[in-house]
Amino acid sequence: MAFAKFMAGPIGRGVRIIAGVFLIAFGLLGVGDVAGWLLAAVGILPILAGVLNVCLIAPLIGAPFSGQQALKQ
Repeated sequence: MAFAKFMAGPIGRGVRIIAGVFLIAFGLLGVGDVAGWLLAAVGILPILAGVLNVCLIAPLIGAPFSGQQALKQ
């Protein structure tokens, strides 16, 4: 549960947004071609998760999907 609380906090949200930006930049500038575009498309997921404050892997570890619910526990 500590992981879910960390990811719901401001540092965890920032890490997800930065990771998404890195994936997009690496996909478009480093990889190129179709694989780069796919990697850039995948990079949108962590950005959206950080902005919307949701954790996509939380249900797999038994934590709440919403960041607000994770912080309350």
